[in-house]
Amino acid sequence: MITRVPGKVPTRSRAVATDDLVFTVSVSPDKTPSLYEQTRRALAQLDQNLVDAGSDKSLLLSATVYITDIKRKDEMNRAWDEWVDRENPPQRACIGAALEGDDLIEIVVTALRK
Repeated sequence: MITRVPGKVPTRSRAVATDDLVFTVSVSPDKTPSLYEQTRRALAQLDQNLVDAGSDKSLLLSATVYITDIKRKDEMNRAWDEWVDRENPPQRACIGAALEGDDLIEIVVTALRK
């Protein structure tokens, strides 16, 4: 069975869960020019997406982080290090990418479902 957490757009889900896996993507709901702040807000949204899909950050398996300027990765890392469950850190990749509009960061994760 597939469980879908509805998004703001009818053709997109905020999270999808099947059996024991959860897949979700997060961006900051507020587009501040600070990569650190956008990362914090995207991670807060990620927390909510995971809860809504029956998971939490302690169950993350992997994360792919897309940022617009890889040279600013330290700003993202600071927010990530404040947020991540240090007892259960996921595998993580960070990729420089062109993102839409004022998005500076997009985070894609796979997690286990409770």
